[in-house]
Amino acid sequence: MLLDIGLLIVGLVLILAGANYMTDGSVGIAKRFGMSDFIIGLTIVAMMTSAPELVVSITSAINASPEMAIGNIVGSNIFNILVIVGLTAMIKPIGVTQGILINEIPLVILSSVVLLVMGCSPWLDGGPMTITRVDGILLLIFFVIFMRYTISSARKAPEGQATEVAASGAGTATGESAEATAKAPMPMWKAILITLGGLVGLIVGGQWFVDGASGIARGLGWSEGLIGLTILAAGTSLPELATSIVAATKGFPGMCLGNVIGSNIFNIFLVLGATATITPLSFGGIGLTDLGVLTVASLLFWLFGWFYKRRTITRAEGALMLACYVAYIIYLYLNLPS
Repeated sequence: MLLDIGLLIVGLVLILAGANYMTDGSVGIAKRFGMSDFIIGLTIVAMMTSAPELVVSITSAINASPEMAIGNIVGSNIFNILVIVGLTAMIKPIGVTQGILINEIPLVILSSVVLLVMGCSPWLDGGPMTITRVDGILLLIFFVIFMRYTISSARKAPEGQATEVAASGAGTATGESAEATAKAPMPMWKAILITLGGLVGLIVGGQWFVDGASGIARGLGWSEGLIGLTILAAGTSLPELATSIVAATKGFPGMCLGNVIGSNIFNIFLVLGATATITPLSFGGIGLTDLGVLTVASLLFWLFGWFYKRRTITRAEGALMLACYVAYIIYLYLNLPS
């Protein structure tokens, strides 16, 4: 138990340090290529911070723990929306452009609905509640389409999108971000080196955190599905959490938004798609309630961008998101098998 606690603490330190370096490096790369903070978060940062989910899910599936693999992705996506967006908005309200509300966030909703439909297979066709290899290939096709759309969007008007993200909503433009923009861009070799170093810290720290937390959870007698939905989900989402909070405090809320959107889409279309293509995944203890919570969280993400304060996720809405996650965890705890 002491070893598990030690891994937990050291992993958290590595995650926080890695997030700080990777944010700085990613912003440097973004500026060199003329990409907006949102696009760099949607692609490069999202893909790198989704690496822990990819490693954990494939490893779990190969080790005959498919329930943990699916639980990891479902729990991570719920955590990304309700905790990461919620906490970040509480620190600094997040401005959301109309283009993001119309184009990108609906893709998050689509990915959640696709997974929910796959979970309804016993009612739709009488088959087992499983993500088959065919389903996995279909998810990978969705991922290719998403990447093609993202690359096309980045080529069209990256600067306009960056300006709109920076100008929309309360608190999205700060003296610190303006000062960062005015500085000379970071040399490419340094930006890449810092980004890769931060990524290594995130992955190693995330793995150690997950190992320590999983050891503690197993000592408490939790099931694989519950471990995937909670401990693994939170652990593998810590890179996204740390990166988003650091980006927000440094004046780059657009990177936080892109990170969460990209990570959620990558997790379902790429990570689950690749894992299911390798070996079919049984949902096991991951039920329609969990898939429904993910879909509702995705809808809240979209609705909060539109309402209350125009195209801004406010501190109050962030607090409500966080409260929804706490309620979900309490639900899981109250339904623990005796």
